[in-house]
Amino acid sequence: MLQRIQTIYLLLAAGVSGGLIFAFELWTTEAGVKVFAADTSYVFAAFLTSALFSVVSIFRYKNRKSQFMLGRLNIILNFILLGFFVYLSLNVSGETAVSEKGIGMLLPIVSIVFLALANKAIKKDEDLVKSVDRLR
Repeated sequence: MLQRIQTIYLLLAAGVSGGLIFAFELWTTEAGVKVFAADTSYVFAAFLTSALFSVVSIFRYKNRKSQFMLGRLNIILNFILLGFFVYLSLNVSGETAVSEKGIGMLLPIVSIVFLALANKAIKKDEDLVKSVDRLR
């Protein structure tokens, strides 16, 4: 059943993690060069892994427990990515490499919100199925 609300949330999370990273820069260097996620391989891999987890989670609709666990793993991955960005932005005392922070550093927060909403809807579906099974 792909026509559930969590599918929309997971698609939005995949779009944020996999698509918006090409539109918004992460930071601008001292020389005025805009750095995107695709320019840094480990950040790019983390964003694409997050998008992949979201897409795989969409098609795991028959197994809600694994779908829920993939959502949790994805949230943890986005928190790690967000922690890296916070560390990077707070560690630049003296204008070493990052001159201006971009809005791309906030993309993991948006993804976390959509993933939390999807997990809430998955949990609601699981509770509904359990209550129906009790009636049988």
